[in-house]
Amino acid sequence: MEEWQDEPFALIGVNSDKTVERAQQAVANSDLNWRSFQNAPAGAERAISTVWGVRGWPTIFVLDREMKIHYRGNDGAAATRVARGLLDG
Repeated sequence: MEEWQDEPFALIGVNSDKTVERAQQAVANSDLNWRSFQNAPAGAERAISTVWGVRGWPTIFVLDREMKIHYRGNDGAAATRVARGLLDG
């Protein structure tokens, strides 16, 4: 995140922990510094993973500003290359 802090870029996470407390513990233990949403919070009509068709964890999406998906998979290095390419131009 530090590398792209001045770029038009956002990183968000979706966690599959069963409780908010467990998710907060995972954030603290892993030193995550981005926003993270609970996959299926109480009262939600559908889980985020259902809406986005996620079948395994982790799944990484890289989207442009028009919300077009440029990468979907679980390879962090590949997702980073795609994101850099979008930011470079």
